[in-house]
Amino acid sequence: MADLTSAAVPTVDVHAHFTVREVEALVARVPGRAEAAEAFDRLTGPESAAHNRRLFPTLAAKLTDPEIRLRDMDEMRVDVQAVSASPAQYHYWADRELAAEIVRASNEAIARVCAGRPDRFVALGTVALQHGDLAARQLEHAVGTLGMRGVQISTSTPGGELSDRSLDPFWAAAEQLGALVFVHPLGCPTLGARGATHYLSNVVGHPLDTTLALSHLMFDGTLDRHPGLRVCAAHGGGYLPSYIGRSDHAYEVRPEARTMERRPSEYLRERLWFDSLVYTGGGLAHLVAQVGAGRVVLGTDYPFDMGVTDPLARLDQAGLDEADRELVRGVNAAALLGL
Repeated sequence: MADLTSAAVPTVDVHAHFTVREVEALVARVPGRAEAAEAFDRLTGPESAAHNRRLFPTLAAKLTDPEIRLRDMDEMRVDVQAVSASPAQYHYWADRELAAEIVRASNEAIARVCAGRPDRFVALGTVALQHGDLAARQLEHAVGTLGMRGVQISTSTPGGELSDRSLDPFWAAAEQLGALVFVHPLGCPTLGARGATHYLSNVVGHPLDTTLALSHLMFDGTLDRHPGLRVCAAHGGGYLPSYIGRSDHAYEVRPEARTMERRPSEYLRERLWFDSLVYTGGGLAHLVAQVGAGRVVLGTDYPFDMGVTDPLARLDQAGLDEADRELVRGVNAAALLGL
């Protein structure tokens, strides 16, 4: 990565979402869309699903209007956002033909919005991860043709884990292009009915699903096969950094867990990045202590209610020294995104 001085680097938020109206139009009358929405609502639970519907009118303008977004960024003291589609627009249920249309519409729209204010926005695209070979070509188009800096993906696909060998073409393309791959969950099917109250599908489910996804990338050898990947996990990497000692212990004592080239904790400090969305100063200080300040970037989850509107205040609460604070504030992200 480039040797950047903090004085020349903007404050960069890598975790900010956008809703593409053209995608909603494409899927509105497709039976699979309704079935996926119903399944998601069941996992979320009726109370949370109803509350999400009540929130939508307030969030809709922030998710679609760049001018509102810019005003909010100014209030948050964020100079640059890496803009990615709302996770609700992954639509990994779509067949190959529809998936190609969804990704094309999403990436072209986000690239267009970001091109309108290149001083404030950089674009992260999406790919049809349920079709591994197609996803690789979509990534190449997003970066090579549309000028996007990488893509956002979910924590699994309908067919399995991110480490599934059918996704090797995608990971190879990401490594070759030097593209940032931002991993962001959408619910947690693993929790099932246990997560369908109190918004546990998100509160517990999102960090749990991220922990599982990153663990598979390590234990299944994906990070060994593609050592040049730039993978950044939302929500501080879930529970993994806080309990990585258990993974290290398993690596030492369980033969079925000794399947990669390094101890798990080494991947956290040398192969992965994490956003700062862990809510408390103490939590952020702990994350930095576990993975190193050079592996943490600012993230807000704009504009959702589980995000934060004061990222720099929370960064200050972590009590980092000035050099580490500047790495998290923008230096790391500027390098990852090629600013």
